[in-house]
Order: sequence, then C-alpha cells, then structure tokens
Amino acid sequence: MILKCIAVDDEPLALKLVETFIDQTPFLELVCSCDNAVEAMSLIREQQPDLIFLDINMPNLTGMELARLLQEQSGITPKIIFTTAYNHYAIEGYRVNAVDYLLKPFSYEEFLRATSKALQLSEETSTASQVINTDDEFIFIKVEYQWIRVSLKDISYIESLKDYVRVHLTSPLKPLLSLISLKALEEKLPSSKFMRLHRSFIVSLEKITAISKNSILINKTEITVGEQYKETFKVITDKWIK
Repeated sequence: MILKCIAVDDEPLALKLVETFIDQTPFLELVCSCDNAVEAMSLIREQQPDLIFLDINMPNLTGMELARLLQEQSGITPKIIFTTAYNHYAIEGYRVNAVDYLLKPFSYEEFLRATSKALQLSEETSTASQVINTDDEFIFIKVEYQWIRVSLKDISYIESLKDYVRVHLTSPLKPLLSLISLKALEEKLPSSKFMRLHRSFIVSLEKITAISKNSILINKTEITVGEQYKETFKVITDKWIK
C-alpha cells in the first residue's frame, strides 16, 4: 500500500526535511506541499491524501485548527502526523485523533516509526472496508477477526464512532462494531434502501417510523437530519406524504 502525503510547514528547512524523508520511504508518495494551513485545506480537498504531515504553529490558521476543521467535515478523513517544536501540544494532538506527534528536530528513525504506524492503521482500515455486497440482499462486515453476514433487511441504522461504525440491527439482534469509515460502508449499501442523513448516521429508509422537518424516528431512536442532507431527504419524503 502506498500512502499519498501532503506536507504543511511554514519553515522552509523543516518542510524540506519532511519532503526528503517522504522521498526516502518506499510506502509514501508526496503529492504536494505548502507553507500554510489555509492553502492546505484547498489541497486536501483536491488531492484527497491518505496522510498529512502538519506543523502546528503557523500564522492565520494553525495546524491544530485545521485538524479540527477536517475532523468536523464529513468525507475528509486523512490521517495526521503533527510536527512541532513544542511538546506541550502532544495531548491536544491526540484529541483530534492524530496518528503520532514528531518533536522537532526529529530523526529519520522517528519519522519512520510514526509513518509505519500510519501505514498499519491504513491497511487495517482498508481490509475492514472490503465489505462484500451480493445482489443487494446482504453484506459481510468484519467484526474483530470474523466476517459476519448481515441481511440488509435487519439493519435499522448505522452510527459513526470515529474510525469505527456501529451497525444497529432489529431486535433481538445485537449491534455490530466494525473498523471501517461510515463513508466506505455507505458506498457498499444500495442507495434505494439506505440514506445518509447526518455526518454520523446512515438509516434504512424502510425502518423509518416517523418524520418531522428536522429529524426522523426509528422506533424510539431520534436522528437529526444534517443541514447538508435536508434537501435530498425532502425529495424522498415528499414522495411519501403527497
């Protein structure tokens, strides 16, 4: 597996070092680099990298602020390795789910250790995302060390939990927890039966028991319809109530 990388640092020498280390690492590919977080946001949207090397202390928009923005935005989930000269940011870095934290000046050995961790996490996520869909009747979802066959008619809704999803099934079946992104699972589900209503939820349309302007009910569970999904949801619900 090759990880596409973006390097972001406002110090030219520090940026050059990261670029050199990336070039020396067989499983990394540098797709672009820049010296500020504002430009980085645009590049991340355009390039869809797997991994970002992100300096924390930058003018206008800090690396930590950029990481929080990425965390809040659906569909943008690159892994992050922070690079900084200040060790007091370490705990804050892990709060935004950073893979690792490199304290400047760092050696290639330290760089390789951090990037190897990112590679391992990416490979685990990739394996978990290989969900098999056969004739839109069932899927296989990896749960721990097993592939569990799940009938689509048994799925009520799916909830995102950072790098995991919880698949809620109809009673008396218990929820399943799988290491996969909500976006990856969404791509495996038939759009005629399932719909993303929120950056953290996918619902089975046939399991919806009540609707309102801003939310739906699946039995006793209320799920808010996210702002960016309201228009699409309205198109569907208009067909139901007219």
